[in-house]
Amino acid sequence: MMIQKLNLSSLIVLAIILIVISISFAVSIGSVSIEIRTVWGVLINKFFPEFISPTWSKGREAIIWDIRFPRAFLALMVGSGLAIVGASLQAVTRNPLADPHLLGISSGGAFGAIFALLHTGLFFGLLTVPIFAFLGSLVATVFVLGVSRFTDSTSADRLVLVGVAISFIVMAGANILIFLGDPRATHTVVFWMLGGLGFAQWDHLIYPLIILFLCGGWIFSQKDNLNAMTVGDETAATLGIDVRRFRIFIFIGCALITGVMVSFSGVIGFVGLMVPHIVRMITGGDYIRVIPISAIFGAILLLWADIVARTIMSPEDMPIGIVTGLVGGIFFIWMIKKK
Repeated sequence: MMIQKLNLSSLIVLAIILIVISISFAVSIGSVSIEIRTVWGVLINKFFPEFISPTWSKGREAIIWDIRFPRAFLALMVGSGLAIVGASLQAVTRNPLADPHLLGISSGGAFGAIFALLHTGLFFGLLTVPIFAFLGSLVATVFVLGVSRFTDSTSADRLVLVGVAISFIVMAGANILIFLGDPRATHTVVFWMLGGLGFAQWDHLIYPLIILFLCGGWIFSQKDNLNAMTVGDETAATLGIDVRRFRIFIFIGCALITGVMVSFSGVIGFVGLMVPHIVRMITGGDYIRVIPISAIFGAILLLWADIVARTIMSPEDMPIGIVTGLVGGIFFIWMIKKK
């Protein structure tokens, strides 16, 4: 394919152009339509106040800067993070169906977030929910690994079954937390159950950005090891990789990314499943391309999923988890058909 012949730099430049176009539509489309030139005019005016003269109202500026831009950037980070996690898990488990949602990692993050919101209070401030979400994701990951070893479920299909079982158990626990919590606060956890980006605020975006930059950067630095892991544990071991230790580190990094993203976006499924497969069909299986292009494609996918969620039932916002679940379910069936 022509895209496979492009070098990584050209692919990234092309993807950035697609991201800019997607952001333009994401910010301009909504219950109040805004011209794209106004969108970028507001953005330029925020960074260079005297460069252009404002021709828009304060109300439109507030919609663009305080509501839609934070939401768009959160969609970019969450989509990138989940896609990186999916690609990484598929490599270290050699399982084409590995995904933070199917393996119960997202459910663990939701459990931790709900526990913090309803039963502990924000005693760490804004960091409370991300910390508990990470711990929940990490515990769910440990459960999946432990149960898979206990049941001797080392094959690809059985590992997914273990992940689905753990996901159901963890979500049952989350439902118990909701049942025991304050009924007046129940509406706050619906966000984490269905997924959404409506709570995005500029002050909060620094946390997922830092985690995505650090963990995503580290995972990309392990691209050669991930390539070796896709061949098999024995081959990776002959190349000097401590397979068990490396797999644990990848799981911890994935749990951290997933937990933090879930704490800000809720449970959003199938992004980590779909995007890496699409990217490998386009660019090949080398993780020097799979990781960065998956991150970019994941960002674009979730940004457009959010556009659909905001417009399909306008002026009401449909939970974005419904959109990704519908598309991801169809994609999952297609993968089964393709074997």
